[in-house]
Amino acid sequence: YCNHRIIQLIQYRTVRGENLEIVVSNKASQPLYEQIASQVKAAIMSGELSAGEALPSVRAMAKSLHISILTVQKAYGCLQDDGFIEITAGKGCYVSAQNQDFYLEEQQKRIEEKFAEAIEIARTSGISLDKLTELLTLMYQEINREEKCKEDEGGESEDTAHE
Repeated sequence: YCNHRIIQLIQYRTVRGENLEIVVSNKASQPLYEQIASQVKAAIMSGELSAGEALPSVRAMAKSLHISILTVQKAYGCLQDDGFIEITAGKGCYVSAQNQDFYLEEQQKRIEEKFAEAIEIARTSGISLDKLTELLTLMYQEINREEKCKEDEGGESEDTAHE
């Protein structure tokens, strides 16, 4: 038996004409259906895929990735259960209009995890809640200022500004 890593790729053109890539590997620690679901979920959360946009059919994705239809069905089922896509028999799979709520909830979970780490470091270092709150406020304001400056500059880099 050969124990080769098999990596499959599907490129899918979104409504805006961008290429969305789904890559699966039989040697990854995640099952194939989770690899597909997590990549589609990430594309929805990043805005690559927008509400109402059609996904490749189960059959088309399975064929392109050279995997079982059941694997893609399981991935799409997970995405539907989590509210990221809607599946209509005979019509296809579409990005759910309600995914923004799930996106915000997902981001809030990520923030809470980072805050828990920061709080633990602050507590073990003797930094008070007031000081931690002050630090967070200052950092938030600084990042907003930096982004505003970039917008005011028109997003030009130094290289293009001098041409």
